[in-house]
Amino acid sequence: MTLLIILLAVLALIALTTWGKVNAFLAFLLVTIPAGLALGLPPGQVLAAVQKGLGDTLGSVALVVVLGAMLGKLVAESGAAQQIAAVLVGMFGPKNIQWTMMTTGFIIGIPLFYNVGFLLVIPLIFSVVYQYRLPAVFVGLPMLAALSVLHGFLPPHPAPTALVVLFQAKVSTTFGYGLLVAVPAVIIAGPLYSRTLRGLVSRPLTGFVREPRPGAELPGRWNSFLSSLLPVLILAPVLSLQGALPTDGALAPTLALLADPGIVMLLSVGVATVSLGLRQGKSMRMVMETYGAAVQDVALLLLIIGGAGALKEVMLASGAGSAIGVGMQGTGLPPLVLGWLIAGLIRVCLGSATVAGLTAAGVILPTMAQTSVNPNLMVLAIGAGSLLFSHVNDSGFWLFKEYFNLSVRDTLRSWSAMETIVSVVGLLGVLLLDWILPLIS
Repeated sequence: MTLLIILLAVLALIALTTWGKVNAFLAFLLVTIPAGLALGLPPGQVLAAVQKGLGDTLGSVALVVVLGAMLGKLVAESGAAQQIAAVLVGMFGPKNIQWTMMTTGFIIGIPLFYNVGFLLVIPLIFSVVYQYRLPAVFVGLPMLAALSVLHGFLPPHPAPTALVVLFQAKVSTTFGYGLLVAVPAVIIAGPLYSRTLRGLVSRPLTGFVREPRPGAELPGRWNSFLSSLLPVLILAPVLSLQGALPTDGALAPTLALLADPGIVMLLSVGVATVSLGLRQGKSMRMVMETYGAAVQDVALLLLIIGGAGALKEVMLASGAGSAIGVGMQGTGLPPLVLGWLIAGLIRVCLGSATVAGLTAAGVILPTMAQTSVNPNLMVLAIGAGSLLFSHVNDSGFWLFKEYFNLSVRDTLRSWSAMETIVSVVGLLGVLLLDWILPLIS
């Protein structure tokens, strides 16, 4: 019955936003409250879950999304994105742009959380699209596939890091195996699959698209790269130090502060205000007007993300995630496949990759002592499952849809299909490693 209610809720969301043309935030509210009541929650608890889901989700992403939009808009308007795009295309050529974008996403995605990375690369993607008259999804999907895979598979991202601890795996081993699985998954879901989407019509948000400017008016190359990629340059050494130094050392509180995505983005916006704003001849008032316009660009998107968080919280409060996981334990499937499947089903039902991964781990963990499964591979199997079929209940789905200005149908065809390919290829890679490792040990 739980699965049927969740399925009906998802279908209602799709119907309201596509056929009914209802605003996505309103659609979430119209679906979430009846779904909570149908799942057995008292009315007061449903409203409390909606408020908690909205507050928790916006509390975790609002700062990053708003500051990321500010940085992205300034990077676009200053010409820094155009400068970076010109350098990359000049080095590798327009024919290899997909591979260039994928590699860039891979490098950026290792230290950066997904939302930060997404907002960081959007101006770069759209600059390449506009300058070289290329389809937006064709150019952007390889880079975003890399960001998504790293978010789901590899430490130091939140869910993989937590899974490593829960399963008593080794960070270095999981990271090494994860790279072996991640690379083919990104290649297949990114450059190869996106070639089938070359005809997909996308009209990116105008706030991140600018007419090409003369080279003399652009910021310098070093300034463009350093200002735009400062979040990477801050997080990479900070995370390295966190891994090398004791967690209770004197520097631990400072490093924890500097590793927070909101603080990283705030520092980056502060530096860019000077390097891409004031030093390029803009007045402080002009820079602040740019930031104000950026907030307007993402205000509705924030509400939609909050709506997705409300639905997720109602599902969690009703116990839907745990019920699904426990109900699948008696299937007799191999542990790695079962871990992937539980995470995948919870992901499809609840929308959150992190929640899916941690819930699946809680279900699988008691059975680990009875099996000889490699804990590092279980981390990767659950991580792959947590990326399965992102759709209308996932905030990442709406980030992609709104920024690329796609219909729900085309977002399902591009973003959701890419995430599913990543998930399935990830599982196959894990099973292949599980077969090979005993042979070479």
